[in-house]
Amino acid sequence: MLETLVDAAPAQVTRVSLFAALDKALVPGGETGSALARRALLLTAMEGFSLPDAAAVLGAAPQDLAGLLEDAERGHASAESRRICIIEDELLIGASLSQIAAALGHTVTGVTSTAADAVLHALTVKPDLLIADIHLADGSQGTEAVAEIRRSLPIPAIFITAFPERLLTGRPGEPTFLIPKPFKPAHVRAVITQALSFRPAAQ
Repeated sequence: MLETLVDAAPAQVTRVSLFAALDKALVPGGETGSALARRALLLTAMEGFSLPDAAAVLGAAPQDLAGLLEDAERGHASAESRRICIIEDELLIGASLSQIAAALGHTVTGVTSTAADAVLHALTVKPDLLIADIHLADGSQGTEAVAEIRRSLPIPAIFITAFPERLLTGRPGEPTFLIPKPFKPAHVRAVITQALSFRPAAQ
């Protein structure tokens, strides 16, 4: 949405200035410490800003932002260990996601490749987070599996897909956490940490 607004805006309106205005509106008093570090990480890992541009958005010096990013990465490593269920039919991607989660100190309860197996597994082990692909091996849908699981377990879910536009329609019910394929490990780490910091009602 923001990229569309920038494309249609006058030349003096840039992605950096738009994000800076949005940041100022959402956090008018500013933040420091871990909250600012997390915002810096989200801007660089999830939004793809360079260090100088992220610093401009946050109104911080680039050298200070570098330290904040180090703090945020350390925060990942020291986060409380949680249980994560991965719903993914591509073996290498499932293994990559498992390694990323394990490196953050979390436990992967299993990697399932069909909606039916995912529902059975999740309702049995009761994980704290779901990471799901959209299209699964047998033609079933990860979205349907997540919906079924969350009727019994109000837990956050991250969707990873090569077709994000199919979920980002502007209609109610869009996923809170969505990662496009191919993904960067830093992006996945940031979103896992962000998702686990949300209460279920925020989904």
